[in-house]
Amino acid sequence: MVISNAILCDVNGEKKADIRIKDGIVTEIGTLLEDDKIIDAKGAYFMPLLVDTNVRLQDKVLNSKNIKIISDEALLGGVGHVILNADSSPAIDSEIVLEFAKNGLHNLNGAKVDLMLNTLKEDTTLSNIAILLKKGAVAPYMSTIAKNDVVIKIAQYCQMYNTTLFCKAEDNSLINSGVMLEGDISSKLGLAGIPDLSEVLHVSRMIEIARHFKIKILFKSITSPRSIYLITQAKKDGVDVMCEVSIHHLVNSDEACENFNTTAKLDPPLSSKSDMKLLQDALRNSQIDILTTLHQPNSPVNKEVAFFDSAYGCEAISHALSLYYTKLVKSKIINMSELIKLTVKNSANCIGRKAGCIEVGKSVNALLFDPNIKTTIDNKQSLYNLEEFSGKVVMVFINNTLSANI
Repeated sequence: MVISNAILCDVNGEKKADIRIKDGIVTEIGTLLEDDKIIDAKGAYFMPLLVDTNVRLQDKVLNSKNIKIISDEALLGGVGHVILNADSSPAIDSEIVLEFAKNGLHNLNGAKVDLMLNTLKEDTTLSNIAILLKKGAVAPYMSTIAKNDVVIKIAQYCQMYNTTLFCKAEDNSLINSGVMLEGDISSKLGLAGIPDLSEVLHVSRMIEIARHFKIKILFKSITSPRSIYLITQAKKDGVDVMCEVSIHHLVNSDEACENFNTTAKLDPPLSSKSDMKLLQDALRNSQIDILTTLHQPNSPVNKEVAFFDSAYGCEAISHALSLYYTKLVKSKIINMSELIKLTVKNSANCIGRKAGCIEVGKSVNALLFDPNIKTTIDNKQSLYNLEEFSGKVVMVFINNTLSANI
């Protein structure tokens, strides 16, 4: 099979090329390649499938049905590898739950799904991290509600197993009463707010943990420019820390919560408009390492209620690449090659995988993305419902199979 007239795009840049594929392997990259089966890309991007490190299941309920739904929806949006959050119900904090979750990973026809483990049990004591890592969890997850003695033990496990700690920075005493960012909009709506200091305090604390124990930390869904500043300074000091930010926080502010719009009720909450612009500046300046859709789907019964009672989250993974392309690439905040670094290479690297390059001799986990196709989002659980997006995933090449017109 030959993919002709494509724009081959990976972390190394983009170029016009034909790509020959045989038995799921790229065997030749060139021009004017001949074959019995030729697919004319017509100028579409041929690029790696995305990796998303911050995805939740429907209503956070962990079961085989919801895992299959996520796998299928992810592939529609160009995401070929999903790392499920560990704060599900039940949480992945024991061997029994991990084995139960792994049973749902069999016979998936969509994106590959991996599991992270929750280092904290419901009573905030330590789960059996060593066993869960040996049994197949790809990364430990921790909320900074953990006390220092527990955090130190978690850090020691990460040091022992040379694994990246997925860390959500939040202060338990500050997040419990609030439902959105503390500020002018929360005051206007009469809603309890969460100060951004909740995140910043614990980013600072965990940087020192990473520095002392020489471990790798991925800070999950960062929202504060101050946090990004602290992480950037720590990197300069040689501390192995990374910063993940969601697409929603880059292109939406807490103003989206006006009229009590529950699709804008996210965890963590949307930032102020001024901070949103600073987050965009940080992206332009390469201070953000990983992008996520922060996919948090909920049933209407949990979302179409009063803002205070509504569940956190919105849906995004089924239109992930179109969303990234429209909001970030087409608006010239970043280019496609940079997008691949942020959504493929760095995401895979934090769980010890290599991805982001399309090379001769390598397996094909790629897609064709046509930037000229217009699509309108039809999903009431999306922040972008009824918006027109540019670009559509038209073909997917994964596990030696081809899915066309997905």
